[in-house]
Amino acid sequence: MNRALIVIDVQESFRARPLWATTSDLKITDQVNRLVRLARRAGDLVVWVLHSEPGTGDVFDPALGHVRLMEELERADGEPLIHKTSHNAFTTTNLQQLLTERGIRELIMCGIRTEQCVETTTRVAGDLGYRVTVAIDATATNPIPHRDAPADQSVAELLADPRTLPAEEVIRRTEYALAGRFATITTVDRLEAAAGLPS
Repeated sequence: MNRALIVIDVQESFRARPLWATTSDLKITDQVNRLVRLARRAGDLVVWVLHSEPGTGDVFDPALGHVRLMEELERADGEPLIHKTSHNAFTTTNLQQLLTERGIRELIMCGIRTEQCVETTTRVAGDLGYRVTVAIDATATNPIPHRDAPADQSVAELLADPRTLPAEEVIRRTEYALAGRFATITTVDRLEAAAGLPS
């Protein structure tokens, strides 16, 4: 098969942040696991991506132990695991080489955060000529503070600020930005139905 599922940053780092409580889908691993099972049944490659910021001392610093797949996920033997240090999964990794060597031209994207690493990876993949599908309900994100909000704003202050962009709106804007330009937007149910599987 010339298709791959790219699972982006579904890692414990996010759960280690106070902001996790505001995440649009606290059970994102359920949706990701459905996609992983679907990919494996179809014989597609599953590629796991983790975000890493060595030496920063924050939750993305591998030294703290949070840069690992969320515990509900299980990587099978032989499935690539790559570590990126940029927002997209291509620039600082060998992802393109890995896909080229396997003749893969079609990608399905899922992961955290919808508008950041998932969207950025999708845009780069589109520019590289891949046919990309985003399983939008297998992505998650958080509310985004206004550009003028204080950098040290607490979660409570973020949620109380009327200028904050809600997570659902972030996801909706990503759908509009990507659809028809960089990717096809779909859902896990639709992908399962297309494969002839009950949702």
